[in-house]
Amino acid sequence: MPSPTSILIAAGLALAALAGPAAAQADKAEAPIPAATLALMAQRGVTAASPVLFRAYKKESEIEVWKKGPSGYVFIKTFPICRWSGQLGPKRKNGDRQTPEGFYTVPRRQMNPNSHYYLSFDVGYPNAYDRAHGGTGSAVMVHGICSSMGCFAMTNGTVGEIYAIARDALKGGQAAFQFQSYPFRMTAEAMARHRTDPNIGFWRELKAGSDRFEASREELQVSVVAGRYAFAPSKNPVVEAAVATRRAVEEARMTALAEAGEPAVRTTYSDGGQNAFWAAYTARGGAVGDISRPEALAFAGQEVVVVPGHRPPRPVPEAVWAAWAAPDSVLSLRRMAGFIPVYERASDPFGMLAAPLPTRYADGLPTWLAAGLGGPALGRPNLQGAAFGLLASAGEL
Repeated sequence: MPSPTSILIAAGLALAALAGPAAAQADKAEAPIPAATLALMAQRGVTAASPVLFRAYKKESEIEVWKKGPSGYVFIKTFPICRWSGQLGPKRKNGDRQTPEGFYTVPRRQMNPNSHYYLSFDVGYPNAYDRAHGGTGSAVMVHGICSSMGCFAMTNGTVGEIYAIARDALKGGQAAFQFQSYPFRMTAEAMARHRTDPNIGFWRELKAGSDRFEASREELQVSVVAGRYAFAPSKNPVVEAAVATRRAVEEARMTALAEAGEPAVRTTYSDGGQNAFWAAYTARGGAVGDISRPEALAFAGQEVVVVPGHRPPRPVPEAVWAAWAAPDSVLSLRRMAGFIPVYERASDPFGMLAAPLPTRYADGLPTWLAAGLGGPALGRPNLQGAAFGLLASAGEL
């Protein structure tokens, strides 16, 4: 029969075994922000407790970290996305493998320290916009393990740091942080190149938000009006004027690029993409854990040209066309004998008075028109239909 001491030891070992995973999970959820990242924050005048904002770009496979400073949000660093799934464009329904696009809010309750994917937080899909368009689904995460079914999948190490940055901002008093998700960096060039994509109308709404943030460095105050994203104006008139200027410039640039012959493309994927950093890392034998559908990554980001580009004609320099038009140039000598260009003729201010005035409407018709419609002899049998009626009526005036 086991002694009481051995029973206590066995019980203690069992409790330790059970507590081990929980303790390890708690440890990783409370891991500090790396010192190098804290140094970057300090350089930009912010701290771990300062409010945070994230911006994701699917085509570039990146997530940016921004922290709020005294004069607005400042850029801190970029994390490469290990895997996202689907195509460019918004998520519409549960199971479509689409990684969402739009403006989302993450309060503390959406942070998951006990995730099966190392650590994670729920971005908040579907939001009010998604629901207004019939969007279905849930549990769209930023998480560890390089596997995605509509999520932003990072490696365990990168999601651990992202989680810590978000956690400390929430602990610092931020009620919820904003997560902005875009198909690509919302430049005028990218918009011009994707101008024929079926999602371009939606992307123009996203660009309005992106431009506002770029100009104001203020967190977007987002609402949904008549099924479209709307953004509250800045309380600072100077900032709002800067936003309006940027919007006007970007719209003009998009139009100019299209008119100048920028090709229109559609970017296609077999099933989402991966940042080039992780592609190179795994190619060298680096381990990132399970990668969902690795075979699909070979066909990621293929650009299909929908409207071929063309080069606009280059303007002729003034010095060249001035030489062409000079009296002694070869082109000038090719003029017909006796021909005098209108711009070289002496003006006759009384010329119109010297010309005979037509007494009838028909007399004032251009010679070519009168000849083509039967000549001045109005009413000729060869005039037909509307032409006959026109000249017959004119002859009576």
